[in-house]
Amino acid sequence: MIGLLLAAALGMVVSLVGTRFLIDLLRARKIGQPIHEDVPSGHTVKAGTPTMGGIVIVVGAIVGYLGAHVREGVIFTRSGLLVLGAIAGAGAVGLFDDWIKVSRERNLGLSKRGKMGGLVTVAVAFATLAAFHAPVHFTLGFTRFDSTGIDLARPVWIVLTMLMILAATNAVNLADGLDGLAAGSSIFAFTAFVVIGFWALTHPAYELPHAFDLAVVAAAMLGACTGFLWWNAAPARIIMGDTGSLAIGSGLACLAALTSTQLLFPIAAGLFVFETMSVILQVGSFRLTGKRIFRIAPVHHHFEMVGWPETTVVVRFWILAGLCTAAALGLFYADFVGNASLGTGSIAP
Repeated sequence: MIGLLLAAALGMVVSLVGTRFLIDLLRARKIGQPIHEDVPSGHTVKAGTPTMGGIVIVVGAIVGYLGAHVREGVIFTRSGLLVLGAIAGAGAVGLFDDWIKVSRERNLGLSKRGKMGGLVTVAVAFATLAAFHAPVHFTLGFTRFDSTGIDLARPVWIVLTMLMILAATNAVNLADGLDGLAAGSSIFAFTAFVVIGFWALTHPAYELPHAFDLAVVAAAMLGACTGFLWWNAAPARIIMGDTGSLAIGSGLACLAALTSTQLLFPIAAGLFVFETMSVILQVGSFRLTGKRIFRIAPVHHHFEMVGWPETTVVVRFWILAGLCTAAALGLFYADFVGNASLGTGSIAP
């Protein structure tokens, strides 16, 4: 438990303090976010706000993870290091994308092919290395590796994990459109994996030997996102950019894959699924019927267009994110209560 607290605390402090210095540095160099034309007019005032704040989220998570291991009994594992590597790799792709935007002073970074190529590289590297070098269950899990009874061949598991990473990174990226929305919602999602990892540690029947180290990664990301949110809350003094959103999405997907909670993941991260579905439905409806379901997509902008203040949208979406995470953890615990064998050999926390 102390290891988790250390990871979260260090991640938060590094992110909280580091973001303050990053804001000054970016302002001094006049590095700010260009604003896309297809957003509500109220967002034009945000032009020039320092961006690439996700750098500090990634650095905070790395420091939090490493710092937690000074605690006796907290050991490095291949699983934890692979997830942290995926977070850093996806963050690097986002950083390159953000840098192109600010250096060219337009809201067009990497081409779609270039951005997807970078994310595919990260996803392939993580999924392949995890499949061969981490204690992975090649199953499609809901609350645990054997909850559905669906076995997957190693190649199928690799492909599924790749798709999860690509989907999650794009989902968080879509949600990163209002001050504090993505960072705040991510805190709830990472909390779910802190609980799942710690619970699996204390209950060996889940057969996750690296569970605690995965929980440490989740705690470090939780803390880093919390520290960043201090400066990213409305009115945002810095934007996370693709650097942060891609790192967050990658981290969540990798944690789901290694804790065998692939099917629980869309519930725990339900807010991001909601945002993504709004875009899919909008595009599909327009192509099929020529009509739009929402005034604008992603859906958070739709609510702005109908008159909700930005802070109202963000807080209500945070509530939705919290409810989704609570539902996921409720299902996780209900499965535990309903299966007496899971409590066999429990380790006292």
